Amino acid sequence: MSSSLQSTASTVRHGAKRADYQRETVYALLDELLVCQIGQQVDGRVVVTPTCHWRDGDYLYWHAHAHARSCAGAAGSQVCINLCSLDGLVMARSAFNHSVNYRSVTLFGVPEAVTDPAEKLAQLKRFVDRFSSGRWEELRPIRDEEIRATSVVRMLISDASVKVRQGPPVDDKADLEWPVWAGEIRLQRQWQALADSDNGSAEPELKVLASRV
Repeated sequence: MSSSLQSTASTVRHGAKRADYQRETVYALLDELLVCQIGQQVDGRVVVTPTCHWRDGDYLYWHAHAHARSCAGAAGSQVCINLCSLDGLVMARSAFNHSVNYRSVTLFGVPEAVTDPAEKLAQLKRFVDRFSSGRWEELRPIRDEEIRATSVVRMLISDASVKVRQGPPVDDKADLEWPVWAGEIRLQRQWQALADSDNGSAEPELKVLASRV
């Protein structure tokens, strides 16, 4: 399988020097970020739906209610998926040169429904354990009606691009002496202390896989 995921659709045209089409770069960002935005056509309108996702090998997965348009309505149709991490504000000496630092990945493809109950169950387990390793085995066993009420779809990762902007502002040479502060305001995220549910259960030792976010 090719290491490049570049295609006519995924080729970045504005800011092409910031683009990366390597499979490992795409996979790393998919594995780090927790929420994707799914764009699709619904009854002649463009609809964008945010949802959590996960990756298994060369496939991107997501789930929803059995009749949700992001799953049942997306299977067999073209979709565009984007994930983006805002990493900081870029404050220049002119309004025109202000920007943001970010890492973004965009994918194109046609999802397919996961209909085999055993495969659906295995993928839902992978999804839960993505957030906290081993948590699935600690939970109340999932019921058959819950599996039937949940749609899972997957999309082959074959057409994608990453676009990244990092670093300080790029001011015009004529603006360098303008008397205003310029630089980066970097954004840092971290998980907060655990907040117990109302039933007062004992504090767990959670292994949060998404701690990089």
